Amino acid sequence: MQFDTSTPIWVQLVADFSRRMATGEWAAGARVPGVRELAVDVGVNPNTVQRALAELERDGLCRSERTTGRYVTDDGARLDRLRVDLVGDAADDFIRRARGLGMDRAQVQGLLDERWNDHDGDE
Repeated sequence: MQFDTSTPIWVQLVADFSRRMATGEWAAGARVPGVRELAVDVGVNPNTVQRALAELERDGLCRSERTTGRYVTDDGARLDRLRVDLVGDAADDFIRRARGLGMDRAQVQGLLDERWNDHDGDE
């Protein structure tokens, strides 16, 4: 994983792990890989991974079970809100960039419709 030096690594891990949950790579109710395993996979200190996972727990996206590890929430509504939040963040970034390039709403909507149609059938 490539990290951005302008943002703390644990924050970037929260975003990556959230994306994994939102896409189903880490399915609802499934066991989350262990701290050490994740640390090796992403190439960071286990304490950094622990901090990211603790934040996800605070956000209600995963839970700890004392003897068996962490699990992705099985709260479908919570995962739906996560997806909406992630898409909303991407939309906000897209709008800022489009406005910065001098595009108006009609141009952006036309472009989005065109691109959406180009991706029909993509999964």
